[in-house]
Amino acid sequence: MKSILLLILSCFFSFSGLAQGKRIQIIHSDNSSIDEVRLPGATILLGNVVIRHEGIKLNCKKAVHYKNQNFIKAYGDVVLNQGDSIVQTSQYTEYNGNNQKALSWGNVIIKDSKMTLSTDTLNFDRNRQLLYYRYGATIKDSINVLTSNRGNYHLDTNKFQAVSDVVLTNPDYVLESNHLDYYTNSGQAYLYGPSTITSDDNLIYCEKGFYDTKANISHFTKNARIEFDEKEIKADSLFYNRNLGFASASNNMVIIDTLNHVVLKGNYAEFFEKVDSAFVIKKALAITNTNKDSLFIHGDTILATGKPDKRIIRAYHSVKFFKSDLSGKCDSIHSNQGNGITQMFRSPILWSKKSQITGDTIQLLNNTATNTLDSLKVLRNAFIIDKDSIGYNQIKGRNLYGKFEENDLRFVNIIGNSEVIHFVRDEEQALIGIEKTSCSEIHFVLRDGKIESSKFINLPDGQTYPPSRLPKNARKLRGFIWRESEKPLSKNDIFIKDEE
Repeated sequence: MKSILLLILSCFFSFSGLAQGKRIQIIHSDNSSIDEVRLPGATILLGNVVIRHEGIKLNCKKAVHYKNQNFIKAYGDVVLNQGDSIVQTSQYTEYNGNNQKALSWGNVIIKDSKMTLSTDTLNFDRNRQLLYYRYGATIKDSINVLTSNRGNYHLDTNKFQAVSDVVLTNPDYVLESNHLDYYTNSGQAYLYGPSTITSDDNLIYCEKGFYDTKANISHFTKNARIEFDEKEIKADSLFYNRNLGFASASNNMVIIDTLNHVVLKGNYAEFFEKVDSAFVIKKALAITNTNKDSLFIHGDTILATGKPDKRIIRAYHSVKFFKSDLSGKCDSIHSNQGNGITQMFRSPILWSKKSQITGDTIQLLNNTATNTLDSLKVLRNAFIIDKDSIGYNQIKGRNLYGKFEENDLRFVNIIGNSEVIHFVRDEEQALIGIEKTSCSEIHFVLRDGKIESSKFINLPDGQTYPPSRLPKNARKLRGFIWRESEKPLSKNDIFIKDEE
């Protein structure tokens, strides 16, 4: 029984020794004393105090050593070294040799090969190789200065976690966040919660993201947006290269140009900041004149290039557009916002109120001062059709030149091989006859797509027939195709793919 008791006591004291850890070693002091009244169980060390423990060296002017507790308090010009990698200075440090935890305050500065941390109060857990503070600190590395109210620094991974009023200052920008993970060896930052990055060129906002402060490359994934002067880019996922001035955006992308009243939307876009240009694919949409009656343009690809005074918008393949009083479709469209000219190519068709207009090429001229339609050109195989209750009014010729009033096509000149079929009605809209005429040139005045008056130039050939005298097969000009089923009736219709 006695031997068992001795074995238990032996194990207990062995365990206690392990729990206490290795003893703090006093290497040097100029003087030492004991004052059991004021500091029971302590040794007071004065002058050039040098202490060692488990790979650290501590120097100070004064220390109080509690040998039994394996604990020390250091005062005055305290310097703590961990190997060759960590140097800390402060006015006061407490160090526990059993758990290898230190608490320092008073102008605390700690350095390693990657950074310098300054604070008033700092905790150092050597077992976890963790520095942490709760009352504000500043970290400096070769590029950035970072401040926050609370933070942790993991020495083994060079990872700094900062929370509450985090500010990272770079020569090119200032980053502010509520939570930032920053790696001092790589300069990479991970953002959590509302964050902004402000520079002379732009402002970035996100609620989750990544920023490489050395390469100036970033990726934001929650409520991300970039503001460039009069422009803003928003998307579910946003990549940005500050050095190149390049951004790419994915899913629910929106580019807003407030100066030119243009909005680009889609599920993927690339923006080139230095040349002020962008292209959009995947349900691409351009919205112009956003403060009045908007024009919606859709194509497989949309490009916006050039500075504001020379901005050009191009849309390619399966292009459709819609406006309350104007819609159309073609293979590609080219719109110059500087001179107000919009050109439609490859099988273009335009619907102006009740009129259907086709030709090889259609050009629209916008009044840039009033932002209203000014004039129209239809080059080669021009054809206008307007549906009457019993047929179709038709105007055909080589080229067509038209003039708008309040976005209504009012004056039309047909030049070359001109032909017309017109259902003539009186003021009560009763049918008088059907006019069918051809000549080299015809001038019309229209209202709401209907002919008010006409003038035939150079030996017109034709007449007005009673309806019974003009067969139905003669009431359509060569090349007639009525394409009302293709007309977009709303902004949503421009995304409907037509059957071949």
